[in-house]
Amino acid sequence: DGKTADRFWTLDPIDGTKGFLRGDQYVTALALLEAGQVAVGALGCPNLNHQLEPEIGGEGVVVVAIRGQGCWALSMEGRSLGKLSVSTITDPGQARVLRSFESGHTDSGKLEQIIEHLGTAHPPVLMDSQAKYALMAAGKGDLLFRLLSPAQPGYVEKIWDQAAGSIVVEEAGGKVTDLSGKTLDFTRGRGLTENIGVLASNRHLHDHALEIVRSVGADRRQEGV
Repeated sequence: DGKTADRFWTLDPIDGTKGFLRGDQYVTALALLEAGQVAVGALGCPNLNHQLEPEIGGEGVVVVAIRGQGCWALSMEGRSLGKLSVSTITDPGQARVLRSFESGHTDSGKLEQIIEHLGTAHPPVLMDSQAKYALMAAGKGDLLFRLLSPAQPGYVEKIWDQAAGSIVVEEAGGKVTDLSGKTLDFTRGRGLTENIGVLASNRHLHDHALEIVRSVGADRRQEGV
């Protein structure tokens, strides 16, 4: 019937499969959901360094968030690397956009329009997987857009692709909604059927980013889909 249990775990053992195959970024994403809300999330990022930078060849990091208690980075051995906080950037011209490495996972044309409207001086950071959320939580990125790909206009986000990453960003002080500004609805089974795409931000830039998304028509599905 599309409904979910009141309390359950969701796991993506290899989030970012193509990144994994390339020897690039990927994560193991685990989240606990209670009453339709993500309560705990963890991202195991084997190729990130302790500074949570996008370069390959790091020592590995685990990012953990607990609802109402914050977000932390740990070494693979469990040593604390500190509490994480999103950036304080308010100027769209300084925004660092995190986007999928795979062009087939987004609408490249609309994303380029969005970046042009932002007027940002920084080129997008290309990265597979929910490792992008870890970077945002650490203040190393400011906006993340999951746009509907023209090749998959009816695509519905899966809960295991968003649950852990969303709480990581939120507990670091950021904001996560869909492209129309709606809260992600984790009560509909495996898919986020009530949502269209994802927008994650450092919170300060969220409303402005939503306005741009709407202006380029990226907040809605194509008619008939």
